[in-house]
Parts: sequence; C-alpha cells; structure tokens
Amino acid sequence: MTDNIYDITKKGERQNIEFKENLNRDYHLKKERKQQLASQMKYRMELGDGEAVYFIGVHDDGHLIGLSREDFEETLFVLKSLAEEVDAEVLDMEKHPAEHGDVAKVLISRSHDPKNEHMLVGVAGHVDHGKSTLVGTLTTGTLDTGSGGTRIFLDVQKHEIERGLSADLSFAVYGFCNEKPVRLKNPLNNREKSKIVEKCEKVVSFVDTVGHEPWLRTTIRGIVGQKLNYGLLVVDASQGPTHITKEHLGIILAMEVPVIVAVTKIDTATDERVLEVKNEVFKLLKLVGRIPYMVKSFEDADFVAENMNQHIVPVLKVSAVTGDGLKLLDELFLRLKISSKDEDLKKPFMMYIDRIYSVTGVGTVVSGTVRQGKVKKGDKILLGPSGTGEFMEISAKSIEMHHYKKETGESGEVVGISITGADMDDIRRGMVVCHENYPAMAVREFEAEVAIFVHPTTIKNGYECITHIETIAETVIFKPLDKEYLSAGDNGRIRMRFKYRPCCIHEGQKLIFREGRSKGFGTVTKIPLNRIS
Repeated sequence: MTDNIYDITKKGERQNIEFKENLNRDYHLKKERKQQLASQMKYRMELGDGEAVYFIGVHDDGHLIGLSREDFEETLFVLKSLAEEVDAEVLDMEKHPAEHGDVAKVLISRSHDPKNEHMLVGVAGHVDHGKSTLVGTLTTGTLDTGSGGTRIFLDVQKHEIERGLSADLSFAVYGFCNEKPVRLKNPLNNREKSKIVEKCEKVVSFVDTVGHEPWLRTTIRGIVGQKLNYGLLVVDASQGPTHITKEHLGIILAMEVPVIVAVTKIDTATDERVLEVKNEVFKLLKLVGRIPYMVKSFEDADFVAENMNQHIVPVLKVSAVTGDGLKLLDELFLRLKISSKDEDLKKPFMMYIDRIYSVTGVGTVVSGTVRQGKVKKGDKILLGPSGTGEFMEISAKSIEMHHYKKETGESGEVVGISITGADMDDIRRGMVVCHENYPAMAVREFEAEVAIFVHPTTIKNGYECITHIETIAETVIFKPLDKEYLSAGDNGRIRMRFKYRPCCIHEGQKLIFREGRSKGFGTVTKIPLNRIS
C-alpha cells in the first residue's frame, strides 16, 4: 500500500491533492495562519468538485517521511479543525508506515448536502419543434440565432450535433436563488452545474426527450422512466400540433403528470398563424379533458402555479430567438409547487437504472431517478434481478447529482451512483438498486388493466409487443382475460408475461405498450405469488 501512496505522491501536489508534513495547534491554528490554510483547503475542494485529498507526514516534494504517534494525532486534529472552518469533514483515512512513523491519505468532503427543492421536468414534442433549443436558451440565458445553436448545450454526441437531431435523453439544469434565475454561463463546465445544485434554493432539472419518430422508445423512457413533477410539451407555432405531439401528450397524461404547453418559434410565424395554433392546442387539450389556461403575465403565471393540477394546463407563447415568453416560463418554474416527499423518504430506497457507464478513476456508475427513500454514500444495497431472478449485494461508493458530489441521494433526484461489487456486464437498464428492506420482486408474469389507443387488428392470446414500466422496456406476451380479444378503444384485463427475463415491478405501476407507435397504457393490478415461474 505504501508503494501505491508513493505512486500518487511522487507526481507532486495537483488539482485537489495537498501534502502536509506536520501541523501543530500553536502555529497552524493561529487566526491568520488558520484562515490561509482554510482558504487553501477550500480551493483544493473546488478543484475536486467538493472533495480534497490530504497526505500528512509527506514532504512538499512527495517524499514519505512519517510522523510519530503524537505528531500524527496533532496533525490530524488540526486538519479536522480546518475542515470544520470550511463546512467540511474528514470522511476517510488510510494510515500506512513510512520512514520515521506513519503517513496517511485523508479524504475531506463537504459535511452536508444542500437543502433545496428539486423539480424534474420532462420535455416532449415533435422533431424540430425546438425542444432542445428552448431548454438550452432557458438554462443559459443565451438567445438562439435561429439555427438551433443553443441546443448544442444539451446534445453532446457528435452525430446529434452534425444532424441536428437528438437521439438520446439529454439533461439540463438551472436554478433559483432569492427568487432570481441562476443560469449557466458555461453550460459545458461541470463545476457550474455542481454549483447550481449547491447554491440554489430551487433546482429545475430538464429531461429532454427525442422528437424523431424512430426513437419513440427513448421518448417513452424519458417520460415513463423518470419520476417527473411536470411535463413540458413543445409545439411549433408554424406547424402546429402533429400526430407525434398528440402521441407525446397521450403518454404524459397516461402517466398522470401535470403538463405545460409552450408554443415555440413564434418569431417564425405571423400573428394570425400563432393564434390558429394556439386555438388548435386549446382544442386538443379540451378533447382530452384538460382545461387550457393562457399565460400572458406574471399574475397569470402566479395564479396558474398556485392552482395547477392534472386538469389545468398553462399555455405560453415563447421564442428562443427574441426571448419572448422566457421570463414567464421562469416565473412559472419558480412558482410551481412540488409535492411533499416526506412519505417517500420514509420508505426503503429504490431506484430504477436508466444508464450504465464507466468513469475513469471512479469505476462503474448507474444513474436514474430515485423513486423512493434515500441512499447514503457507503450503503450496502442490492442490484437485480438477474436473468434467474437473483439480487446481488453491492456498495454505493459515491453519489453525484449534476456533477455535485452528495452524501445522499433522495426521492425525486436524478443521481449517478458509483458502485462496487458488480461489473458492467452484470447490469442492464431496467434493473433496480435498492436497500435490502425494500420488497424487491423478480416478476415473470402479472395482470394489468389496460386501454387500447389504436391498433389496426385485434390483440389476442399470444400477441407480443414492447412494454415500458419505469425504465424497463421488454417484450411481453399478452393473454386477454375478460374477452377473447381487444381492439382499438377497448378496455380490459390482460395477463402479461415477460418473454426473456424477469423484472422488478409492483402493483399500481403505470405502463405503456407499443408496436411501432404506442398502442395503449395501463396499470399493474396483480402479481401472482409464484413470481418468477
């Protein structure tokens, strides 16, 4: 282990790594010197996104000297005192023998997570209606040139930038401090995103979905697979609502998520056309039993935010080029309420996995929206189910939210959890990570109450399609229970069976099923006792 420490220290101090040979109370805790060292620690933590690594008993040149027991304890005491000064704490320490005593690698981190409101908004709508551009402009305050340039702040994959089409979910964030919007000056700087999570009283995270029809599966994942507080449906002021607009609206409503409609690109349409599209939007919303409410002023935004529910739908006219309507959107997001998560926090931790990736120096990371409870750094948790229905024990090594390192991940937050105990090959989207006291179920077969949107033929015993539950997207085999078959417009009870592998689901969850376009939605109503047969 000493060799490992030497491999690190021989490269010298850098980024968030600091060497201290010896610290003592009498000198290093004097007011002026303490302030200097505290500022130094704060600087190291800034470079380390909230964490600093101190090596004690180590010379400035990286030579491992070591400290006597008495000097070691005093140095550690001073280090802890400095950490308290910058609202941090010693989280971990590795002690190793050296030439004249002991050296140690000491991990220092923020002592608490910020207490703020977190709102999660899913953004949907037809391709080229300006979803990513609107979110990019809203979160940065940079007006678009009319070519969709601000969307680059969300879509970072090379082929997405070249083609101008989103192909996967994108995430963006901004916040509010003292009721004023805080935007990203450099949205490609992860430290800026981290500071928004740390400093803002209210954080708004956007899940930007895909408008191109071939990627409907990804759009459904963005709406069904996240614990959304609100949906933002975007409609082009020139083109108006399309079949994709209607489909995305249907999915949002099926998930019982309150929705906001933004009529975008109003700078590209005449006043008469904008009015026509506004009337088309109103007609569509009324057709699905919703009450449209035109937001024209701050007073309107405040009123609708105070009274909004699943039935009232605020409608705004906006332009990412001129900035029209953006301040009203800010006001709406500032005022919109977030349901209390007190009850959810009392439940055992559980999160459906949405993404799996590897980070250099961190290892395997799983990310998603925490569905309930909270997970702490260092917790022993379960991962599963595997193809045979088993759950394996893993550890939560670290937790991040928009690149802000946190001690805990709570219900409703989009987090990445670095884990140990499982390889990337063991993990797939749709699995869960949970505490051992969560009633994790490996289910192969279940019953659901469903409604069919549209289908050209009949749905009979043996019909197969992709079914989405949370981040699960699996082939399911249908068996109608109330009648021989179901067709467009029908409601009925279905027995469903995952074709290839069991999944972790429970009664009451919403589902969307599709073959090509989405076909219907439903609710899980019954899970047999023999869950993985």
